[in-house]
Amino acid sequence: MKEEFLIEDKNKFIEENLGFIYKTASFICKKQLDRRNDEEFSIAIEAFNKACDNFSEEKGNFFSYAKIVMRNSLIDFFRNSKNVPILYFEEEEGMKDIDNTISLDKYDREQEQKSRLEEISIYKEKLEEFKINFYELSKSSPSHKDTREDVLNAAVLCSRNKEIMNILYETKKLPIVQIIELTGRNRKFIEKWRKYMISLIILLSSNEYIYLKSYLNIRRKE
Repeated sequence: MKEEFLIEDKNKFIEENLGFIYKTASFICKKQLDRRNDEEFSIAIEAFNKACDNFSEEKGNFFSYAKIVMRNSLIDFFRNSKNVPILYFEEEEGMKDIDNTISLDKYDREQEQKSRLEEISIYKEKLEEFKINFYELSKSSPSHKDTREDVLNAAVLCSRNKEIMNILYETKKLPIVQIIELTGRNRKFIEKWRKYMISLIILLSSNEYIYLKSYLNIRRKE
């Protein structure tokens, strides 16, 4: 059994890991952040602090978990910002430099896998409420990257609109008229990618899927 994760001086621990926080946040934001002026860096520090408070042994490796919490906090910041940025899906290649500084042992990997599987089970049940078969979702997802990102950005707008969210969860259907007005997308687009859009809205609007939301690997396009 591994020792419990204990921090004697949290402020000192955060100070010692500002480089990790900065590098992770800069990658997610796709720009070199100004440590004094950029709100994104402050949000990343707050997220790291939150990770310190919420981390437990069953979550696996702390730094891997902290990276996930920071990524999700910044995704939520992008989603809720007044001027919604254009978001896109990034391959995981760019995170290798960060990941190589974190050595995950077998226990860490097993614990993270356990957490992911628990989230997948909860997510699967939620999708079934919308009559979406989790295992067939990939078949109804866009194969073209640009289309996936078009749906992503439409889902971001929907996830921050209270009227659309209320209708979606009450009726288990997309309110097409409202989405057309909000996003400028036509009915054919919305109906064709309905399942994929709902699946993204559920992930983006919930704090329940820490690992799955991070797995989307969303970044902001300048």
